[in-house]
Amino acid sequence: MISQFASKFKDSLVSILPITFLVVILSIFVVPETLPLLPNFLICCVFIVVGIAFFTMGADTAMFPIGSHVGGYLSRRKSPWLLLFCSLILGIIITIAEPDLTVLAEQVKSVNNWVFIVSVSLGVGLFLVLAVLRVIFKWKLNIVLLVSYALVFLMVIFVDQGIIPVSFDSGSVTTGPISVPFIMAFAAGIAAVRGTGAKEDGFGFIGFASAGPILIVMLLFCFIGNSEVLHDSSETLTYGAAFVKYLGDVAIILGPIIAFFVIFQIFALKLPVKQILKIVIGLLLTYIGIVLFLVGVSVGFLPIGSAVGQNLAANNPNLLVPICAIIGFCMAMVEPAVQVLSKQIESITGGTVKRWVMTLCVAVGVAVALLLCAIRLLTHISILWILVPAYVIIFVLSFFVPKLFVGIAFDSGGVATGAIATTFAMPLILGACNTMGGNVLLEAFGTLAFCAAAPILVVLVFGTIYKIASKKATSAEKAKLKRVDIVEYD
Repeated sequence: MISQFASKFKDSLVSILPITFLVVILSIFVVPETLPLLPNFLICCVFIVVGIAFFTMGADTAMFPIGSHVGGYLSRRKSPWLLLFCSLILGIIITIAEPDLTVLAEQVKSVNNWVFIVSVSLGVGLFLVLAVLRVIFKWKLNIVLLVSYALVFLMVIFVDQGIIPVSFDSGSVTTGPISVPFIMAFAAGIAAVRGTGAKEDGFGFIGFASAGPILIVMLLFCFIGNSEVLHDSSETLTYGAAFVKYLGDVAIILGPIIAFFVIFQIFALKLPVKQILKIVIGLLLTYIGIVLFLVGVSVGFLPIGSAVGQNLAANNPNLLVPICAIIGFCMAMVEPAVQVLSKQIESITGGTVKRWVMTLCVAVGVAVALLLCAIRLLTHISILWILVPAYVIIFVLSFFVPKLFVGIAFDSGGVATGAIATTFAMPLILGACNTMGGNVLLEAFGTLAFCAAAPILVVLVFGTIYKIASKKATSAEKAKLKRVDIVEYD
């Protein structure tokens, strides 16, 4: 276990170092006003590194095995109704346990945290059911996603403009360190259960998990009233208050997952005691890891991210665009969920699509996304002027790229909005918007939505290039085979 922790600690450290280094450089040379926050930030970086290490260990020894055992049981049962019901419940409880969602809920102050979290989780559960139905009935992925997002943009007509960015952001935080490995494993298991044998059936589930919450949150805010959508970034937790808060919150977060597993264990799985003990240890590690992560985020990352944004906007507004682009690229290159997906893509495609290529595509997409966020702050344009054309292009391209790339693209958009995007990029844009006197709801929220949409577009563009290159290679190969030497005999 010590060697496993050392490996996870190393991976976590590598993930955090680029952002840490960038913040230190910015604090010293660009925004020295943030120097008083730097020691606290560095301490919290240690919390986050250790927290992610414990968390990923727990995910490997508890979350993934639970999903594998449940998936295996469903495979043996071959009951569509049981499969759909479990998809709904799993989507809900896995999303509730997602720390990124908790971070976003904390920033939407006037909406009760648990109302917001449960609503988003319900959206994931419902659309995970839709994703399973797509595989069962062999519906085309791009058509189902097109209909889903058409409903999203139709709903935009009937809601207040102030809730649109928050709604899109809620769909972007559902695919983080807990849900991505679990959903991907679950998706691969579903594809195997249905016996389709198609690689593309294992992708696209994360894309559905991102679409559902947008609709549900819009409906939520229509119900509670638009005036409830407010933001207040003035509260900063101390270490003691943060530990007290998250020790209780995380226990409640993990409760549904534990209850779900216990029910399956009693009535279906009946695993041996040794495996149960291993899963219990994994759940304990997950609990410790999430608590440390959230404490580090709330006490260290959120305040300095906001301060960097505020001081950049006040003293160096011309640097806001390039710095945001650099931050976006660095975030995606080290985002754990991006690495998980890229590795899975390389494995499933047999190395045809390289891991580093996918990571680079997502990183370029997130860099473009944060660049657009900074431009939006400077120009005050509506989020719809960017998102609507982006998704139009996305769905046009989805009819031309290989089917495999449609699912990969939408999954890439889901994983791009992980822990680092939520805990640093979002506060940075919020802080800059406050300083510039912009409307926080209209011009700052929506950052994560951009970070989700841009990678989809970049991956689809790459898919188009891949298709053209493949056709040229195939044509060249056919031409080579047609060139036959003619031998004359007397």
